[in-house]
Amino acid sequence: MTQDELKTLVGRAALDSVVPGSVIGVGTGSTVNKFIDALATMKERIVGAVSSSAASTTRLQALGIRVFDANEVERIPVYIDGADEIDGRGFMIKGGGAALTREKIVADLAERFVCIVDESKRVAVLGKFALPVEVIDMAREQVARRFRALGGRPVLRQGVLTDNGHPLLDVHGLSITDPLALEAEINQWPGVVAVGIFARHRARVCLLGTSTGVQRLAFD
Repeated sequence: MTQDELKTLVGRAALDSVVPGSVIGVGTGSTVNKFIDALATMKERIVGAVSSSAASTTRLQALGIRVFDANEVERIPVYIDGADEIDGRGFMIKGGGAALTREKIVADLAERFVCIVDESKRVAVLGKFALPVEVIDMAREQVARRFRALGGRPVLRQGVLTDNGHPLLDVHGLSITDPLALEAEINQWPGVVAVGIFARHRARVCLLGTSTGVQRLAFD
């Protein structure tokens, strides 16, 4: 199967994780778009969705799915989103679609994170995919210097601002063997809005699209 077909496969499989009668957390990206399209087939069975990006909000609303502001929702049972990388413990790198801060906000509302990816996104150690970091522009170079001190190569993502109006650094060359510790450290740096390591908000389930079908991986 093509990568697009694998994305469709896991997008549809994610419907089994939807809790009827609830508000669903919906992420961002090409794989999530497949899930949103599938979710439209059962939109009468859910109350609506909390979305992590303007793009996903537009897609959900176009399909007749009500979108709630995160401030209107106290808790949601499940958040379904993709990842740029996921390791064997459910830790992820996210932010290739520039929505990492809002994705973390929605993930924090959720009781469970279900990650939907094709098999190309599974890795032994995070870091082959450049680590996205949303920053306050005033601190861009200051944060970049800190990453260089760690052996990373930060590159400003040209022509891109997040939905929050901030620039992104993509940090190449990191080998993230302790995602929890590195996420906690970077979160303390002045000027960092969010880092694309999802360790504290890791996946509890991964639906992995493979040439032989969807594998369901659960993480303790």
